[in-house]
Amino acid sequence: MKKRLFALLLAAVMVFALVAACDTTETPATTPPPADTPDTPQTPDTPDAPTSSYGRDPYVAPAIETSLPRNETLFFGGLQWEPVAGWSPLHGGTQNFANDQSGGGSRTMVFETAYMYNGLTDTYHPLLADGPFEWNADKTVLTYKMKEAAYWSDGTKVTAHDAEYTFYSKQYTPGNNSGWLMYIESVTAQDDVTVEIKAATNASGQAIFPLMVETFVIQEYILQKAWLEDLLSRNDRDEAAISVDPGEDFVWSGPYTMYFNDETRNVLVRDDGYWGQHADMWGRLPAPKYLVASIYSDNGAILAALQAGDVDVSQSFIPNVHLLWEEQGLPISTFVDRPPYQLSANMPTAHFNLTKPILADNVELRQAIAWATDYDSIIANAMTNQSPTFTEVPRSLMNPTPGEQALFDHAAVAHLEFPGNEVDKANDLLDESGKFPKGDDGWRTYEGEKVSLVASCPVGWSDWEAALEIVAAAGEKIGIEITTNFVQEGEFYDNVTAGPPNPDSFDIFMMWSTSIEPTGAWNRVRWLIGSHNLDTWPHNWSGGNYSMYKNPRADEIINAIPLETNAATLKALYTEAVEIYLTDIPSFSLMYRPDKFHTVYEGVWTGFTDRDDGRNVPPFNCLSGYAIADLYNLTNVN
Repeated sequence: MKKRLFALLLAAVMVFALVAACDTTETPATTPPPADTPDTPQTPDTPDAPTSSYGRDPYVAPAIETSLPRNETLFFGGLQWEPVAGWSPLHGGTQNFANDQSGGGSRTMVFETAYMYNGLTDTYHPLLADGPFEWNADKTVLTYKMKEAAYWSDGTKVTAHDAEYTFYSKQYTPGNNSGWLMYIESVTAQDDVTVEIKAATNASGQAIFPLMVETFVIQEYILQKAWLEDLLSRNDRDEAAISVDPGEDFVWSGPYTMYFNDETRNVLVRDDGYWGQHADMWGRLPAPKYLVASIYSDNGAILAALQAGDVDVSQSFIPNVHLLWEEQGLPISTFVDRPPYQLSANMPTAHFNLTKPILADNVELRQAIAWATDYDSIIANAMTNQSPTFTEVPRSLMNPTPGEQALFDHAAVAHLEFPGNEVDKANDLLDESGKFPKGDDGWRTYEGEKVSLVASCPVGWSDWEAALEIVAAAGEKIGIEITTNFVQEGEFYDNVTAGPPNPDSFDIFMMWSTSIEPTGAWNRVRWLIGSHNLDTWPHNWSGGNYSMYKNPRADEIINAIPLETNAATLKALYTEAVEIYLTDIPSFSLMYRPDKFHTVYEGVWTGFTDRDDGRNVPPFNCLSGYAIADLYNLTNVN
């Protein structure tokens, strides 16, 4: 059964994503299992929760059964695209849906974090930690306790020493904790249960960015010290060897573990000895016995499987998703049943390659292309209205969530915002510049040569491809030839992330931005206009600023924001950053997009998060951060 009426019966979704603070820690709460009545959907039988002392027996792997009971299995599409390469979180590229560490909420089915982040309410929920974390008065030291109930799969206790050693072990991995060392001085076990994290400080003794420390406790897995010692020892503490060790002997603390995987799927099985079934955590085991990430060739294959009931949770773009229930009558739904259907948080962005002189030296050309692009057409056609328009949420550096929208002065930048399709304005700008005369054929020239640009994104990303075709059409209207060239992901990333853009690569290319996380707004500013790592190529995945834009004042703002505690000054800094971005236009966002697409089939399981159900579980595929609470709320339809 569908869990909601059609879109006209629902209110529009707008969610809170306020800048995180240390008093936003909440204790997880799940809906208790329904009463056992003939009309109530039931979950498969699971062992009763322990009611006495803590502890567990070592895990014993069950016999492999490749034919999985449908009513005990939750199938995912769009979370895994290649066969598994490894299980160790220290591996350089596991290609494993069970291993995903994100500032918006890490997946904790196998490995667990101290806290779970709720991107819907911007709160922290204790997981391996016991209760809220605490800051000292000047926010230079964060402390939390480990849960007494938490145990490893081998029957040993999870302790503060595991948290300390996990941080230590990362010095033997590519990157060497470099993403954290700017913000974290040390992670120390004060005793068996107390973890102390010292923030890195500046010359004045002020923490460089407390929110990054909070991001650390929701993002980084805590791994078993004994297993890490063995992993490091057998690889002679060589980071290259560690980064390719598959780690299939891993020890875990989460509710699921490795079962089997092949070229078509990665299957996890529930660990029925999981510590979290105690009353001081979830109070029960998650409902599905098996979690399966099926490997599909593309979004079309995922859609076909979803329509057939072979996928329960789809993390893929589905054009005109509402037609699945409105016209086809399928038991399929999204987080909300009216536009934009999902939780808008990301901002896929078209970057100008500023290593090319014609783009670097002519802001008029960048402005004209951005102004002329028809964003309403992108949102209606490429995104099939699964995005707010730029009239509804005027462009800036912020996503549509109320918390980020409150960070800057809208009135101060209103004259710089552009809704798109301003062809006459763009043509006037180019004409007035005198740099881009039109030839008899209607195409503009620059220094005697026809202006011809190439726009690219990975082939098969249908919504991005459609968006860039609309950018190309805007170019034609202003006399700028823009040709699209969609290439394989490997080639695309080699040009965009593995090395700097260069005169032989794409002129315009699409990339995503940061989404919902405690430091999301600041990170997005840094990604789009900060030059923090432009001299340290090759790019890493958190590098951003793929345009290669440099602005000293932007860097000053980015460096000042983490240290600023005055709300008015902070707002002024964000406002100035938006002014810089909308004036110089090193890149321009083409749409708003969900952090994760969350489309669910309810022919087998029901109880998925719903904007109006009062549970405040984020629509992040039942797995990321506090979204894992969904696994404890699911019931079988039959």
